[in-house]
Amino acid sequence: MRAVVQRVSRAKVTVEGAVVGEIGRGLMVLLGVAPEDSLEHVRWMADKVVGLRIFRDDEGKMNRDVVEVGGSVLVVSQFTLYGDCQKGRRPSFIAAARPEHAIPMYESFLDAIRALGVPVAAGQFGADMSVELVNEGPVTLIVEKT
Repeated sequence: MRAVVQRVSRAKVTVEGAVVGEIGRGLMVLLGVAPEDSLEHVRWMADKVVGLRIFRDDEGKMNRDVVEVGGSVLVVSQFTLYGDCQKGRRPSFIAAARPEHAIPMYESFLDAIRALGVPVAAGQFGADMSVELVNEGPVTLIVEKT
């Protein structure tokens, strides 16, 4: 499981002009699922993302997590995180999970974030989405569980 996590002041996802997910301050998470990912990977990733201390404290240090700042998480499925660009000019996506495995893992990730007490918004799995965000910092991290 692979995630790109961005600290944002706001983020939203639209599908065919309609907003399907939107947050204010919090984390924007692009989530990729691999065929071997399990519920253990999901729980690890959710705990890691929610626990990341990447928000500023009163001294300006990155020392608070999303719960401490009262933030939310917007999660968007992103199979292209497993794109392999080493050969040729067209990425290969064979390392990404097929929808029949990826959808339950994605939905379990949303549930795991909620279970940690964080409000969650989501994109629409498999849709052609437009993602808008304001990255604070900027702070962008790649988190991976293999």
